[in-house]
Amino acid sequence: MLKHHVATAALAAALLAVQASAATNAAMESSPGRVAAAQTLHVTATITAIDAATREVTLKGPKGNEVTVVAGPQVQNFAQMKIGDKVDVEYIEAVTVELKKGGGMAVARGERAGMQSAEPGTKPAAMGGRQVTVVADVVAVDPAMQSVTLRGPERTVDVKVADPEQFKLIAKGDQVQATYTQAVAIAVSPMK
Repeated sequence: MLKHHVATAALAAALLAVQASAATNAAMESSPGRVAAAQTLHVTATITAIDAATREVTLKGPKGNEVTVVAGPQVQNFAQMKIGDKVDVEYIEAVTVELKKGGGMAVARGERAGMQSAEPGTKPAAMGGRQVTVVADVVAVDPAMQSVTLRGPERTVDVKVADPEQFKLIAKGDQVQATYTQAVAIAVSPMK
């Protein structure tokens, strides 16, 4: 399942290279002890060449930039793609950081991932996502630098807290739970 996600993410990254000014929406939300930010990127490209032997697909973005990607064996329904078809990619990433006063949670890192592909015989399409959650202990607070030291399951890091009101809420012994989510949806539609 992770192979599928990696392949989908690679295609999404390639498409992002096709279009430097893709449609982007970003949002940020903050409340006491919680900060969240999200970004959505949408890119549409046109298939300009297909090499069935190497499974290479050349995509052209709205500004004329072209990129060639390899559709690995995990890309089902490869034969359904035709020159002129449109490839739509929507990529979303979000991060939420929450303060857990007083701690009590296990310091840990967890990851979940999933993937769904198109039905046999239809145009290629896929949706995939990944979510990583980390719980870390606040082991030091530095008011002079307005930073906190977080000890997670794999490393210790110093983090500057830009918002003074958020910084005032954090104390040694608290915990921080950070959740990073990314999702991508790819669909090929016939040329019009």
